[in-house]
Amino acid sequence: MCSFPPLRLLSILGLILLAITTDAHSYSGADYYKDSCPQATTIVTDMVNNFLKANKNLAGGFLRLHFHDCFVRGCDASVLLNSPTNTAEKDARPNAGSLRGFHEIDQIKAALEAQCPGIVSCADILALAARDATVKVEILS
Repeated sequence: MCSFPPLRLLSILGLILLAITTDAHSYSGADYYKDSCPQATTIVTDMVNNFLKANKNLAGGFLRLHFHDCFVRGCDASVLLNSPTNTAEKDARPNAGSLRGFHEIDQIKAALEAQCPGIVSCADILALAARDATVKVEILS
């Protein structure tokens, strides 16, 4: 049996996943959008913090969305795609009905599009939301 408290384990898994899925040579961290959308990370962080104030358990949803997005073929936001025939990644048997946070990610994307149209990718939004949720849960625990 795991000896880590559940929130601590969630934080550790989140940090490991983010480390694995981040290419240090092509992604410079929090300052990636410094010139093209300077408020991007602040918008994501503020919105994630507000979502978690309302529902702390959503942190796991953000982390799981990011994991399922990156697990098979890399981080490409494919987990967010809809399918008219219910054959999208989100409709797969292990994911259907169990992935959470889609509505909140849509709200973050809308806020970013209002400030910086066409700049911040959906894959980056998932990664930033998972990062911020992991940090916030660690602070709350």
